[in-house]
Amino acid sequence: MLKKNLLHFLFFLTLFSCQKTESIQQPVNRKAIADSAVVAFQKKLYKTQIDSIVNQYHFNGSVGVFKDTIELYRRNNGFADFANKRKINDSTIFSIASISKQFTAVLILLKMEERKLTLDDKASKYIKDFQKKEYENITIRQLLNHSSGLNNFGEKLLFKSGSGFNYSNDGFNALGKIVETVSGKSFDENMIELLKKAGMKNSSTGTSFTGENFAKTHVGNLKNQKPVDNMPKRLGNKEIGIAAGGVLSTINDLLIWNNALYSGKIIKPETLKKFMSKSTERQHPILGKMGYGLGIMMNHNKPVSYFHSGYVKGAPSLNIYYPETKTSVIILSNIADEEKGKSASFRPHLKIKEIADILEN
Repeated sequence: MLKKNLLHFLFFLTLFSCQKTESIQQPVNRKAIADSAVVAFQKKLYKTQIDSIVNQYHFNGSVGVFKDTIELYRRNNGFADFANKRKINDSTIFSIASISKQFTAVLILLKMEERKLTLDDKASKYIKDFQKKEYENITIRQLLNHSSGLNNFGEKLLFKSGSGFNYSNDGFNALGKIVETVSGKSFDENMIELLKKAGMKNSSTGTSFTGENFAKTHVGNLKNQKPVDNMPKRLGNKEIGIAAGGVLSTINDLLIWNNALYSGKIIKPETLKKFMSKSTERQHPILGKMGYGLGIMMNHNKPVSYFHSGYVKGAPSLNIYYPETKTSVIILSNIADEEKGKSASFRPHLKIKEIADILEN
């Protein structure tokens, strides 16, 4: 049905562009009219399709779709705090989990631009714990693209560094320690500086958060749920780590981040190219086969997109950016039925991504 609607729309645009007009005193900006028609049609399609998914899966969270700064779709649905019936709104702050990894990666890349490190430096140069035979040759680049062979720190490497892919939170927490070493400041301080540089006014780390409007994370379902203890401070615990999954943000702030990052306003264009370039491949348990850059994932096929999923207990999330149209699709939630598994929790996110991919193609 979605593809059929698109075909009808393309036919309409073709007819429109071929129409001859009689004498017109003022020149008509056909491109502006066509662009406006496209936006109106996209808004209608996104509303129809995503509303259906939100209703079908009883999605509790916030979804935003934007073309640059133009809002194509926005919906806040459900509760930020079930016990007190506090509803989700545009100011609701979510745990974005592993979406945080792109922020940590950018911090490393900024330190590279400042010539405080290189991507091919060995992590053991900056972290004493890596100064043992098993880990001594792991590079910063390998930590960024999960090719280090590291699983959990202290364990035997899963493969020779640089020869495979294994998604490792400990690897990104090691990157956080490198940021601290070369900057002489805490990771939280570095992250807060980056968020301010990007223009994100309602974002922070789980360990520095002192504000309001936090969406309490819950496990269970809409009828029977319980909040996750000690959130968001627990994001700083060893099993998660702020550098790997501890940033808090909003739909609006992630839009600001996407537009600033991919337009080259945070890191230099040549650095951004390194960030976005595929250097390894990942078989994602939910989203399938994809490329992986330096802290960011990318579609294996068209359309071109850069994205990252995130999950900490009770908080599934997904942030997507389509560079060819400057479109952001951001999906944040604060409840997960862990008895049904992560696949069930991410089903709305996956379905919305499929819709966006079709529209972008």
